[in-house]
Amino acid sequence: ITSTRGRSITSLQAVYVPADDYTDPAPFTTFTFLDATTELSRQIASLGIYPAVDPLASTSTILSPEVVGERHYNVARRVQEILQRYKELQDIIAILGLDELSEEDRQTVSRARKVQRFLSQPFYVAEVFTGVKGEYVPTAETVESFEAIVKGELDDVPEQAFLNVGNIEQVQAKAKALQESAS
Repeated sequence: ITSTRGRSITSLQAVYVPADDYTDPAPFTTFTFLDATTELSRQIASLGIYPAVDPLASTSTILSPEVVGERHYNVARRVQEILQRYKELQDIIAILGLDELSEEDRQTVSRARKVQRFLSQPFYVAEVFTGVKGEYVPTAETVESFEAIVKGELDDVPEQAFLNVGNIEQVQAKAKALQESAS
């Protein structure tokens, strides 16, 4: 379909999975032939996060240090670890609440919720859902932003500031605006 220096996209397939049953033989067999999968999540969409991509269920064979670089790979894996731990804590949070978690787990939950919202970057095709104008965010800037979140550099910023923004400067500007509107 298209190619650049040493890379090409030969096909992009949309696969409907009836009743979200990934054990069904038809989609299961199809997925074995794909280099990458992007799973859209009703649960993520219900949070108002668009694009509603589930980063834990989505896969890519090119997410390797040799292809994307060591820094990008490490940040992506750390994001996945944080989101996975948050997912594991969901039942405990629902039953006992956040206050019963250890300080480390509360920090993980806070960072995971910021990561979730930051995944709602201003996406062109999501403009109709979010009302936020789409913009292009370079990969290096995105990696840098996620790195700041997972390292705790933005622990004092409210999670609402991470929704539908493209970079850390926009997060900080939105946080300031939220603080001013609350005053």
